[in-house]
Amino acid sequence: MSIRVLIADNHPVVRDGMRAVIGNEGEGIEIIGEASNGKDVLAMAKRNPVDVYVLEISMPELNGIDTTERLLRMDPKSKVIILSIHDSRSFVEKALKSGAKGYVVKEDATEEMIHAIREVYQGRFYLSPAISKYIVDGFLGRIHDKDECAMVNLTSREREILQLIAEGHTNKEIARGLGLSLFTVNVHRRNFMRKLDLHKLADLIRYAIKEGISEL
Repeated sequence: MSIRVLIADNHPVVRDGMRAVIGNEGEGIEIIGEASNGKDVLAMAKRNPVDVYVLEISMPELNGIDTTERLLRMDPKSKVIILSIHDSRSFVEKALKSGAKGYVVKEDATEEMIHAIREVYQGRFYLSPAISKYIVDGFLGRIHDKDECAMVNLTSREREILQLIAEGHTNKEIARGLGLSLFTVNVHRRNFMRKLDLHKLADLIRYAIKEGISEL
C-alpha cells in the first residue's frame, strides 16, 4: 500500500518540484493532496486524513507550526514534516516542539524528501543533514532567549491573529474571517503585545517574520 502524502506550500513551483521528484523516484509514495495554506490543510485532513503531511513553515493565514499543532489535536497519530528555508536551531526546536517528526531544509528538499517521508512514516525522526547537529532529545525546557520564551507562551489563537495582522489584515477583517467578535480580537491583540513587550505594528511584523510566523 502506498504512503499517502499531502504537500502544503504557497509557492506552486515548490509543490510542482516535489510532485515531479516523488513521481519519478518515490516508488510507493503517492501525493493525494496539495494546499497553499494551513487552513486548507486542516479542512482536507478532516475530509481525508493522509499518512504524512509535508508543511511549509511560513504558509499564509495559518503557518506550518500552528497547523501541525492543530493536526495533532485532531489526530494525535498525524505525522508531519516541516519544510523550511531556515536552518537555525530555534526554528528546528519550534517545529519539533509543535509535534513535527521531520524538518527538511528547502534547498535540500529534492534530494531528501523521499527518504524523509519514508522515515517519518515508519515513526522515526528525520532532520536534514545540514541541521543534524541539533539535538532532538532533551531540547524542551532549554529555551533561554526572551523572544523564544514569549513565543512559547502565546496561545494558538494569539499566534493566528498575530500572523493575520502581520499579513496586513485589519482587526475587523480578522474578526469576520475567524467568526469572532471585534472585542475578542482586540483582547487577543492586547494580550500578545503585552506578552511580547511590543508596542508598534512594525515591531509586531518584524517579530512575526523573524519567528517564521509570517513571510516577508
